[in-house]
Amino acid sequence: MPSRRARRQPSRREPVRRGVRVAPYVVPTRRTLPPSAGLTVPTKWVKFVFALFLLPICAILSQTFFTAFARATVAERLWAGEEFWFFSLGAILWLIGFFGLPRPIILYVFGHELTHALWVWMMGGRVSHFRVGRDGGHILTDKNNFLIALAPYFFPLYSILVIALYGALGLFFNLQPYGRLLYALVGVTWAFHLTFTCWMIPKNQSDLSDNGTFFSLVVIYLINLVLLSAMLVIASPHITFASIGQDLVRNIAAFSHSIVIFCERFTSGA
Repeated sequence: MPSRRARRQPSRREPVRRGVRVAPYVVPTRRTLPPSAGLTVPTKWVKFVFALFLLPICAILSQTFFTAFARATVAERLWAGEEFWFFSLGAILWLIGFFGLPRPIILYVFGHELTHALWVWMMGGRVSHFRVGRDGGHILTDKNNFLIALAPYFFPLYSILVIALYGALGLFFNLQPYGRLLYALVGVTWAFHLTFTCWMIPKNQSDLSDNGTFFSLVVIYLINLVLLSAMLVIASPHITFASIGQDLVRNIAAFSHSIVIFCERFTSGA
């Protein structure tokens, strides 16, 4: 997130990081050393290898999403619906504002840190400090993991708040005439999430580097793609989770078949 590095102070606590500040864990001291310490592998190395195995999943899901999107837009004329047009209008208006007007940095930082905090609470942690400013922000929490650290990059907080508010008001009022406004606001807030995410990722974010930049980028891409697939199902009356699942199974089978053929050719050539 856009923040200065915290000044180091002589303290036993872990220094403030630009993402999530974590209180230290207290581990009982051993009186004797273990007979063999064994080989210690850095966590980032493990995550890097895990990210490599996620790459085929990203490729298969990308193929599945773009195939379904092409089918929805061309064969089923998704582009002709008012949902698509008002969502696109909201996204375009935001893009004009993002590149042509002063960027609302404080609004982004507030949403970024609040997303960290929400994921801490969802995972049973506690937030004891919350700071937001134009120069950045941070939270102090007793719990941290890669999902908490990366949540602002794949969790479109403002879009979810707009949908939740619309749903809550719909329990008491007839909001059907304002459906177009909902699509436009979701377009604005989703474009807000996407543009700020793409703008912040190249800025050497500690949220990414702490978990390994390669691993973090793969996870961010994969989860955002899953959310886009879900939005496509919601927006298109002809695309369902079942049809997405069927496409996914077919693509997995095709990928597996390609791997088998490659291995057979490799072994026969050897």
